Amino acid sequence: MRPTQRTIFLERRTYRRRRLIDAARLLPVFGMFIFAFPVLWAREIGTASGAVYLCGGWLLLIVIA
Repeated sequence: MRPTQRTIFLERRTYRRRRLIDAARLLPVFGMFIFAFPVLWAREIGTASGAVYLCGGWLLLIVIA
């Protein structure tokens, strides 16, 4: 007798959901890099430009989430 064959691939919906969860786990790391740049460039850019950059980065993270 031959054992039943099992597929090694996940269902499409399950696979996409897991990849979306993986992407959501990386979002804080992405945000950390976004918010670290104005600290590194504090002398080259002005305070107002840094504030606009931080607000834009925050908005970007909200939209992605």
